[in-house]
Amino acid sequence: MTPPLPTHELANQSPAFEDLDLFATDAALREAVQREGGLGVDVGALQAFGQRCGSAEALDFGREANRYPPRLEAFDAKGRRRDVVVYHPAYHALMEISTAAGLGCSSFAHLDQPGATPAPARNVARAAHLYLATQMEAGHCCPLTMTHASVPALQAEPELAEAWLPRILSRTYDRRFLPATAKTSATIGMAMTEKQGGTDVRAITTRAEPAGDAAGGEHVLTGHKWFMSAPMSDAFLVLAQTDAGQAPAGRGSSGGLTCFLLPR
Repeated sequence: MTPPLPTHELANQSPAFEDLDLFATDAALREAVQREGGLGVDVGALQAFGQRCGSAEALDFGREANRYPPRLEAFDAKGRRRDVVVYHPAYHALMEISTAAGLGCSSFAHLDQPGATPAPARNVARAAHLYLATQMEAGHCCPLTMTHASVPALQAEPELAEAWLPRILSRTYDRRFLPATAKTSATIGMAMTEKQGGTDVRAITTRAEPAGDAAGGEHVLTGHKWFMSAPMSDAFLVLAQTDAGQAPAGRGSSGGLTCFLLPR
């Protein structure tokens, strides 16, 4: 039997993009962190996260999460309404990695860690972590970014902040389909956009009316949204119109566009 003829060797192909330290190999990022955050940034933590994000495993998580898009399960096997958006396990693995790194809360570490790193350095460190996480996979950064952004809004209502911030500040990822009160951590989404308004939130027509006699407290929202970010979040910031004198306490009496926290 004649042996097969040898074929050519490819000598000009780049090596596989994996198992890289995305922080150590990024001179511009390192210089920016040093310039903006100085000694207050834990460079060792950033390097460890850069190695994790650049690992073959993490990059494969990103590919798998995008290869298998989320799917809606409207009903369970017995026909009961369920309305669960099911994500591939790789997506949850990405959420675990980035949640542990503080993408959803690290700028506000001082709220439960007295004496934590000064604010400018915290913000710089989180921005650098986010930059690295997007190179691992960008989509999962959406719910974490919104969760992070929800903190100042919740602080405007002390009762809501007291109830929700302990879960938001957690660095564990709890994927379970349960009410937030039964979970160890929580993520916050946003529901702003409506068909007739698009990016013009002034055109929102969803209405909010006080529930019973609880003016200034719980409200009933009536309307629909055209787009909801991260639909499996544990709660959503929702914009709605209120009538004069019916806005939540502390928001004035003139009514108009108001932000509400709507638990899933």
